Amino acid sequence: MAGSSHGHTPAAWTGVIISFIGFCVAGVFMVAASPVGFWAGIAVVLLGGVVGLAMKAAGLGMPKESAEMAQARARAAQAQIS
Repeated sequence: MAGSSHGHTPAAWTGVIISFIGFCVAGVFMVAASPVGFWAGIAVVLLGGVVGLAMKAAGLGMPKESAEMAQARARAAQAQIS
């Protein structure tokens, strides 16, 4: 994973941060025995996923690798081994 930039995009960071906040909110309300607050936290977790996907669709995520790029990467890796 160190050789790629997997997850190093504004879309990924934003989605994970929002989901983490929702996880913390849900955890606090679980301990406080408040079902409404717990489910609100779970809703924020899901919102983080939606925001991340929307940002990726808006072009702030990592583009998919083309077939030509994958072949070039494989040839470069093979050349390093030889």
